[in-house]
Amino acid sequence: MRIYTNFDEIDRDLRYLKLQSQINKEEVKLTLNETKETLSPLGIVTNIIGSIAKKAFILKAVDKLIGMKKVKKEDIHD
Repeated sequence: MRIYTNFDEIDRDLRYLKLQSQINKEEVKLTLNETKETLSPLGIVTNIIGSIAKKAFILKAVDKLIGMKKVKKEDIHD
């Protein structure tokens, strides 16, 4: 527990705590808005499309690195 020697120190700490409280409230508002955007229909579709695009890119990159080629049915019967 802090021991204060004058009212100026108390006022300074109270101003600091008030500002910190305002910052915390704004952070909660931002997080709430981000969550609303993420859970909106457009946000969900955007996330799905982004996820599919990312997976397609990764698979294509891995395919090029490994050099795997799709096997055609014709190649299996020959």
